[in-house]
Amino acid sequence: MSHRTPAALLFALFVASPISAQMPTGAPAPAGQPEIREGVDYRVYDRDGNRSSLGAVVRASLSDDVLLVGEEHDDMIGHAFQTELFQMVLDEIGSPTGSGRDVVLSLEMFERDVQYILDEYLAGQISEDHFLRSSRPWDDYESRYRPAVEAAREHDVPVVAANAPRRYVSRVTSHGPESLLELPGFSRAFLPPLPYPGPSDVYRAQWDALMTAAMLGMEPEPEEEESPGDDRESSSDEGASAGDEAPPARYEMNPNAIYSQALWDAAMGHAVSEALVRHIGGFVVHFAGSFHVAEWTGIPERIADYRPGTRVKTVVMTKVDDIEAWSAEEHGILADYVVLTQKPADTAAGN
Repeated sequence: MSHRTPAALLFALFVASPISAQMPTGAPAPAGQPEIREGVDYRVYDRDGNRSSLGAVVRASLSDDVLLVGEEHDDMIGHAFQTELFQMVLDEIGSPTGSGRDVVLSLEMFERDVQYILDEYLAGQISEDHFLRSSRPWDDYESRYRPAVEAAREHDVPVVAANAPRRYVSRVTSHGPESLLELPGFSRAFLPPLPYPGPSDVYRAQWDALMTAAMLGMEPEPEEEESPGDDRESSSDEGASAGDEAPPARYEMNPNAIYSQALWDAAMGHAVSEALVRHIGGFVVHFAGSFHVAEWTGIPERIADYRPGTRVKTVVMTKVDDIEAWSAEEHGILADYVVLTQKPADTAAGN
């Protein structure tokens, strides 16, 4: 499951206890984001491997309610692509000359307890400096997510802080999902309805495969002698395949970790569903790590729980050495549309 770097995902979990047409080039790239070109920096495919385009993704979503966009958080080409995608949604779906629907931007990158701070900033009631000081933005917010937030602000579009607060995710990692039931009511207001849905069997199989690959990727190279207590991570981006034997016991994953992941999915799925209730007939674009979106599990499953019948389109971006090298086995299973983005030259050369 190469759509999420195993070592990076493990690190995140431990800290807590992703027919082509030319992209519009009339406007300069937002500050901090690269200018990207279709066919050079990225290639869009449908799930059958046919070449597609950014415009085709938006047009195919016109009759849907939600567009879920799965990213690799360190993929700058992917960030530039999703900014362009959101801008086209504003133009084609949200504008009076388009469908005229209410567009909502929903983000994994802000936690639900800072929603009022985000709202204050969008309404011009506080400065951007105060907003950033108070809202716990993700690292490199300015170049990764600010362009989309500013586009939403310019067009008077709501932005949803969709993620569960990390302190509650950490509580699940340490004490299990049942521990959230002990929280007072004002704390539970920042969470999806409890008890939240656990992982499906398919999702658990995906998780187990990814964790096996990640933990095997942390093993020392055969010729490297491991000193006692040496738990250094491998520098490999690829890890091992899901078919390898189980990882050593010393790398055994906390069994609650998958429930922490499921809490993120439930929080975001519920936030998206609530946004559709608040904006009847609206269209929600949600950005999240690819594992929350890929293979139609995670957030898509939770939206189906919370708002049955919601029409969802999925897009997953993944970095590759060759954007022309479509793999039905690896990429066709990921989403309705898959965007292969070009790895930076120094990264690609090291693989």
